[in-house]
Amino acid sequence: MTEWKKLIQADLSQLGLGEGDQVLVHASLNSLGKFSDRAKIVVNALLDLLGPEGTLLMPALSYKTVTPKNPFFDVLKTPSCVGGLPEFFRTFPGVERSMHPTHSVCAIGKLSDYFLSQHLLDDTPCGPHSPFAKLPEVHGKILFLGCGSRPNTSMHAVEEGIKPPYLLGARVLYTLKDQTRREMLKSYYTHDFAGFEQRYERVEGLLGSDSCQNGKVLLADSVLMDARSLWEKGTLQLKKDPYFFVDRKES
Repeated sequence: MTEWKKLIQADLSQLGLGEGDQVLVHASLNSLGKFSDRAKIVVNALLDLLGPEGTLLMPALSYKTVTPKNPFFDVLKTPSCVGGLPEFFRTFPGVERSMHPTHSVCAIGKLSDYFLSQHLLDDTPCGPHSPFAKLPEVHGKILFLGCGSRPNTSMHAVEEGIKPPYLLGARVLYTLKDQTRREMLKSYYTHDFAGFEQRYERVEGLLGSDSCQNGKVLLADSVLMDARSLWEKGTLQLKKDPYFFVDRKES
């Protein structure tokens, strides 16, 4: 375990991640290679590298199970639907989760409360109080481990600032259960994307080498982005062309 952890940390350091960073991680565990306790090793490697001043975040999205037909979200029990690492992290000791039915985020570290505590105030998936929108405010980073940069949920927050025509769908009333087991009703606008395919990897072409680094973490092709640069460049591009980050699906 210690050997894998050291190798992962060396690769992450080479990529540009270090002590005191605030980082949101998207990952494909399988891309790293086959070894025992992968999720545990990756999480511990990240936490030790970030240190006490850093914060580790992962998406805990639940849009596949929390739907208009099943509009119920339990912050403690609803599973994540975006891979093995986020689901492992969701139940990791000390990890907390933001309150949102479909686009929650989990975090542990110095700024966890800052990132998570106000997500409930939004009525969209990635609004101004979401962890995605707060990441650029503290010069945070976004790490993609072996999954490419297309599954970049932070781009939804950028889109919500511009509101391109394809983005928002119907409003849905959800039942939310919080950490104290109290239930509440809250309505949210959903994301639509009907007839469109997301192409968020295109943001890499807008970012310079000072704000987007590519490299390997074990066997995984990985990308580390500066969240503020992504926000600024992505916003400018959407103002020029609201359809830049999507393709129309062929009928």
